[in-house]
Amino acid sequence: MKRNIVIAVVTAAALVGGGTATALAVSGDDDDASTPVTRTDDDREDRDDRDDRSDDGDRAAAPGDVTAADAIAAALKHTPGTAVSAELDDGSWEIDVLGKGDTWHSVRVDPGTGKVLGSSKDDEDDAAEVRAALKGTSVTAEQAAKAAAAKGTVVSVDLDDDGDDRGWEAETRASGGDGQDWSVGLTTASVTADRDDD
Repeated sequence: MKRNIVIAVVTAAALVGGGTATALAVSGDDDDASTPVTRTDDDREDRDDRDDRSDDGDRAAAPGDVTAADAIAAALKHTPGTAVSAELDDGSWEIDVLGKGDTWHSVRVDPGTGKVLGSSKDDEDDAAEVRAALKGTSVTAEQAAKAAAAKGTVVSVDLDDDGDDRGWEAETRASGGDGQDWSVGLTTASVTADRDDD
């Protein structure tokens, strides 16, 4: 007498190569052979290590990833205002946007797809200083990121509103991973090596 019987039994827990293994046997008809499936904790640890590497916030954006300028554009489409900084951090772009009044927003953008992952309001009290620094300027954070991209892969762009040398600060990474800091003009978008980086 043939019956279709499906039996799922956890058959063993054993020490395998320093990790715990769990075997799962599943069978169908009496004629079918059981096929054990084994997974070890070592497999999970390897996967966790890969996840940690992929979330490394200090990595340079790989070719084909969303650029700083693209991330800024996506953030501003989601949260209108003035982008003041963009940084590739903890596996995503983080864009600081000054909205209406003194409202600050932090918008996270996926570096692989360009989709907005989320946003939150920030408590910052320097809105007046930032607006004063940007008064009369014509180069946006997005334009500064595009200008600096001629020097390498942009991993951050930030407004330097201190003193007489106001401008955009951009950091690029070469394909070998070497970083370089640049100054981008607020009215001309001219890119020069950051004096502090010499």
